[in-house]
Amino acid sequence: MEQQIYKGKLIQFHPLKIAKKEELTKNTFSLEFEIPGHLKENFRFEAGQYVSVKFQSHGKEIINDYSMTSAPYEGRICLGIKVNSQEGATSQLFMNYEVGDELMVSEPGGRFTLVSKPSEFRTIVAFAAGIGITPILSHFKNILHNEHRTRLFLFFGNRSSEDLIFREQLDNLARTCGDRLQIFYFFSQEKTADQFFYGRLDEKKLSLIINQILHLDDTDEESTIWDAVDEVLICGKGEMIKTLANACYHHGIPKKNIHFELFEEYNDDIYPVEKEFPLIEDIEVEFTMLGKKYVTTIPDNRDKILQQLLIQKFPVPYSCKSGICGSCECSLEEGEVELLENEYLTEKEESQGHILACMSIVKSKKIKLNFDLS
Repeated sequence: MEQQIYKGKLIQFHPLKIAKKEELTKNTFSLEFEIPGHLKENFRFEAGQYVSVKFQSHGKEIINDYSMTSAPYEGRICLGIKVNSQEGATSQLFMNYEVGDELMVSEPGGRFTLVSKPSEFRTIVAFAAGIGITPILSHFKNILHNEHRTRLFLFFGNRSSEDLIFREQLDNLARTCGDRLQIFYFFSQEKTADQFFYGRLDEKKLSLIINQILHLDDTDEESTIWDAVDEVLICGKGEMIKTLANACYHHGIPKKNIHFELFEEYNDDIYPVEKEFPLIEDIEVEFTMLGKKYVTTIPDNRDKILQQLLIQKFPVPYSCKSGICGSCECSLEEGEVELLENEYLTEKEESQGHILACMSIVKSKKIKLNFDLS
């Protein structure tokens, strides 16, 4: 086992052997790892989670996060990985590591998870784009296995049919669970026989989906399938998440039931800020990070805490700046803040004074934060 600081947190890594490697499309591949008996507990995970993989690329040590496509009941860890460019780090992972080689893999993390409700009749809708299908695949396999009353709808966007990954797995799931799972493929750069399936997944496409696919509900003649939606899962690039999350919200889905996972750094708010705050200037900020204490002054509270500390070049931890990844979670030990949006923290964590620095506006002349939570 190795411990390493990654994104401002102390992470546990373990050596795992590659059990299987498969090229999926011209720029995606999958890796499966063997989990030795003594590490089974360390690698117990929930559907929708990810691991961080440490590897060498061009003489440098790289750590990247990859979502699992396997479901917990399968007892293995499978990852779907995209190669963004031939010169990039991920292409080195594909070219330089083979079955039998060992890689350092972190214990599972992430909060893109759902509470299992096997006794309830639920409707869950997912939107994925490209490699964003990976945690959705894990979720769908898990739900189909554990929740026999839940029905699922997947809307999966890709540039072309050649870019569509895990099609065989998805089609097999649809064949074996056709009464509970429907999958719809959309292509943005390939003409389709039906115009409906041509184009990106955006707010216009969502309106069409609601009106033409999620309309008549066989189980309740009084309402539509969309009216019955309990949870929405969205995974892809930031702009797609922002567009679809807002569209789902405007079509009546509560924010707490819209879950998303971001596959890139994204600096925008997902939802527009709807509140205004009294201006406070010259705010004193004290914070502890990795055992070290820092003191600074931020000019005012027009922007959120994380963004202001980053402008001052402090090495505060973050992956996104949109309240999704949880890297900037900290405890508020003194002062007052307003947490604008929260896709990450549990109610218990909020009651314990935990906040997300990227989503918090200061409401007092001084605040004191602690990023060392564990």
